[in-house]
Amino acid sequence: MTSTATDTVQIHRVYIKATPERVWEAITSPEWNGKYGYGAPAKYELRAGGKYEAYATEEMKAYDPNLGDLCVDGEVIEVDPPRKLVQTWRMCMDEGMKEEGFTRLTWQIDPSFDGVCKLTVTHELSGAPKLAEMVNGGLEHTGAGGGWAFVLSDLKSLVETGAPLAG
Repeated sequence: MTSTATDTVQIHRVYIKATPERVWEAITSPEWNGKYGYGAPAKYELRAGGKYEAYATEEMKAYDPNLGDLCVDGEVIEVDPPRKLVQTWRMCMDEGMKEEGFTRLTWQIDPSFDGVCKLTVTHELSGAPKLAEMVNGGLEHTGAGGGWAFVLSDLKSLVETGAPLAG
């Protein structure tokens, strides 16, 4: 897992022993994407202009009783299954991050070697310093989690073994 961070762009990459189709499904299907990372199932309308919404789990709501149902929202910009998904992404769970507005997130899936895919997540975070710190894992010590590095590690574990890192 590599990660490069600047003030405005973070690039995270992981190699997964799976087909591009399986990795695509893990990203876009709520049956899969609700099983890794922070467990928030996400729904995509897989068309340009479609909605993206990730929903708070009961555990998240128990931790923060003021939390609504929606954790993250956005809009699908580009869809090229099973290779590329571009979307906007806005954190709704924290008012300060929500006020930073929408950022741009690109999922790129490339076949690499011997049944292994390279998954690259590019998160453009211009004007969103609070979100940039969180998704880079900078708030892990506060209980906010390990950001994209954790999410992608967990996705890799789930796809390769059938089980997430924890559980």
